[in-house]
Amino acid sequence: MAHELQFYIDGEWVQPSGSRTLGVIDPSNEEPFATIALGEQADVDRAVAAARAAFPAFAATSREERLALMRRLLEAYKARYDDIAATLSREMGAPKDLAHRAQAGMGTAHLGKMIETLENYAFEELRGTTLIAKEPIGVVGMITPWNWPINQIMCKVAPALAAGCTMVLKPSEIAPLNAIIFAEAMHEAGVPKGVFNLVNGDGPTVGEAIARHPGVDMVSFTGSTRAGILVAKAAADTVKRVHQELGGKSANIILDDADLRKSVKLGVESVMRNSGQSCNAPTRMFVPSALHDEAVAIAKAVAEPLKVGAPGAEGTWLGPVVSETQYNKIQRLIEAGISEGADLVTGGPGRPEDLNRGYYVRPTVFANVTDEMTIAREEIFGPVLSILPYKSDEEVIARANDTPYGLASYVQSGSIERARKVAAKMRSGNVYINYPAWDAGAPFGGYKQSGNGREYADFGLDEFLEIKGTVGYAAA
Repeated sequence: MAHELQFYIDGEWVQPSGSRTLGVIDPSNEEPFATIALGEQADVDRAVAAARAAFPAFAATSREERLALMRRLLEAYKARYDDIAATLSREMGAPKDLAHRAQAGMGTAHLGKMIETLENYAFEELRGTTLIAKEPIGVVGMITPWNWPINQIMCKVAPALAAGCTMVLKPSEIAPLNAIIFAEAMHEAGVPKGVFNLVNGDGPTVGEAIARHPGVDMVSFTGSTRAGILVAKAAADTVKRVHQELGGKSANIILDDADLRKSVKLGVESVMRNSGQSCNAPTRMFVPSALHDEAVAIAKAVAEPLKVGAPGAEGTWLGPVVSETQYNKIQRLIEAGISEGADLVTGGPGRPEDLNRGYYVRPTVFANVTDEMTIAREEIFGPVLSILPYKSDEEVIARANDTPYGLASYVQSGSIERARKVAAKMRSGNVYINYPAWDAGAPFGGYKQSGNGREYADFGLDEFLEIKGTVGYAAA
């Protein structure tokens, strides 16, 4: 049976305590195509109680038992892979190829890496006569976003399982259906009752209830910096651990010895991928002043052929953005770029000419952007690139770091030594040199208002563990 109007609590699909529902909108046509139940405080209470009851037994399981569960989950996830990809494409607008290859693919990649991590992870270490032990933190509340939904669910659920934690997940109510399929895969994998619980709902009700709940030992949140602040405030009264991956305004520094054509091309494509809805997108492209006009011409030539269209259509490079709210925000910021004096190179306000419905945004490039402009300061979360000229390495490093965010930075250079020197000065959790291959083993997370803590591999597993020192454990 369909589970859209139910929650997964204590190993069963159950009826919600209230009657509120929400339509799930297809962003390609602005029409609802499914309805989910919205949870209340009582649903969170029930889910947390189930997780608390399940915690002692699950925390006591062996590494081998948890590995066996995670391997079964991997097989169950693979069996639903096509369903997950198709659902992601429809509910958040990702082109079908991106949804299948990358959006759904992140689930298998992160789970596979966490299985590999758990196989060799050291939970205990003897230092002299003191035993240093890493133990599961307890019940984890998880609040995940709509832009890379399965990626963020798996980045939290996989390390929680590896650690021996129990959990309550609230996925985004904008793109919730993939999480329901994921819960079905968890059930198929034989997750013990109460270990994993799913409650759909909105942030002000279910999200806040999770963050405030005294029975929740940790909150792991991914979303906007604004929402992350609210979660942290709600969690403060119970002094629980708050793990956050928040916004970004990443700089892409193209040095004067870089391959300009390649660097600009890949930079434009990185911004436009997923319709710009990635927190680490390199949206501020810094280019040497002498090369600014050439870089602008390249960016224009790369951006203009990118096809905007229905997620299921052949050749679509950019699908719609996820919602009317998101569309309106992006339009406001594009208008701000124009009114504040940036040069509009391509794109601009409104939908592409051949599309009159759906939350479609033109791939937009601005040139001669200055640091104080709104488009250089605010996270747009859409397919909008700002090109900023600079005069020296010292200047560009200072300007790239002059942001409240610190999630990622990008450095392009023909000299790896020079790139490394610049990378060492960047105040961000990740630095990517010359567009490297994605690494599931690299720590992911930010400095400053981009959050705290790290995800991926052993760095992610560490976040779900408490450290205990037993002094005098061994004989002197």
